[in-house]
Amino acid sequence: MKMRLAKPSVEQVVKYAEMFSAMGTEARLRIMQLLLSAHPEGLVVGEIQEELDIPNSTLSHHLDKLKAEELVDVQRESTFLRYTANTDALQELLKFLYAECCTRNKAVKPEQIVRICK
Repeated sequence: MKMRLAKPSVEQVVKYAEMFSAMGTEARLRIMQLLLSAHPEGLVVGEIQEELDIPNSTLSHHLDKLKAEELVDVQRESTFLRYTANTDALQELLKFLYAECCTRNKAVKPEQIVRICK
């Protein structure tokens, strides 16, 4: 007997679409990669700017967008802002994709995903 997974609500799909949209620029995707590579400590804004060579005002805009979609967390440390990837949100987003591609219709075999991640 096939196990039926609950379909995501319209609100969930909208939320995930907005999260994907927030990561839909080269700069924001690079920021997410960088923050994931620095997990769990994260990086202060100056370190992100230095690594990616993004002007401060532009970087601030990108970080605000990622924060608004809950993809990054921010903590104040004295005069610095430390950003970290919100791995819980990313995990939720990946579960959404996984449910659609790997369990309902087997478009991608689960073992291929695991192999990619190793």
